[in-house]
Amino acid sequence: MSEDRTAEFYSVAEKTSRMMGVPISHDKVRPVLTAYQHVMAPAVISFRTQTGPRGADDLDCRWTMLPKDLDPYAVALSNGFATPTGHPVDQVSKEIHQAFPVGGYGFDFGVAGGFKKTWTFFPPPAPQPAARLAELPSMPRSVSDNLAFFERYGVAGIVNTVGIDYPKRTVNLYFNPSSREFFQPQGLRVLLAEAGLPEPSEGLLRFCDQAFSVYTTLNWDSSEIERITFSVKTTDPLGLPLDIGPGIEKLVKNPPYTAGEQYVYGVSVTPRGEFHKIQSYYQWHARVESMLTAVDAG
Repeated sequence: MSEDRTAEFYSVAEKTSRMMGVPISHDKVRPVLTAYQHVMAPAVISFRTQTGPRGADDLDCRWTMLPKDLDPYAVALSNGFATPTGHPVDQVSKEIHQAFPVGGYGFDFGVAGGFKKTWTFFPPPAPQPAARLAELPSMPRSVSDNLAFFERYGVAGIVNTVGIDYPKRTVNLYFNPSSREFFQPQGLRVLLAEAGLPEPSEGLLRFCDQAFSVYTTLNWDSSEIERITFSVKTTDPLGLPLDIGPGIEKLVKNPPYTAGEQYVYGVSVTPRGEFHKIQSYYQWHARVESMLTAVDAG
């Protein structure tokens, strides 16, 4: 049965990638599906695309809410589609899993690029402090360098998810701020200015009226925050106060699968401007509604 499900998913991925103008790599995708086929049934699965240079040459597939006894990076290593490089990024997930409670996992792969990212979810309602994460030997020093920044904006103690991008060697820390003031125009302007990022567009300011979560992207090469992303849950992504890119519009209007009613839309603020990303669900489970976090737009 699991082989039938993965064959069906591969067919849908192939059709979706063709629609998006991205060539699918059989050699990259098939090994991933084979390695994780036993956890496909309970997974929340989505397709995601984004504007800008990071999203032009691939279509990502995201599997989340995987069982907490399955470490996706360990599976990738044992199956040969992830390879240790000697960089600290190789060790981060292992150190997190040894030091913190884990509520579940996730991973991303591209139809062209193959395995890319992993996600570690802390069990709700138990977010973890950024200061403890900063103590891990392989965590980027940029985490500790930005602890005061996180404290000033009231998110230092509420990391709910950690994402690790292996090819790009970055770490994402996800927060769900409890105060709406965090997403108000003046607060956003001050936050982005302090992070050394551009002034928010008027569209982003209106978008953040609906935002529920935010994440920062950090790396090993700099103390600066690489980007900050804001996320919105919506049933009408094309109705958001933004200029929607053609690729995103295509994935919303014409997916070759029955998309769920819920989408997660993200806007990333970077030194090069604002870029958009969207999550369209291929397989959804109502049991995870209350657990949905910004990782779905990461």
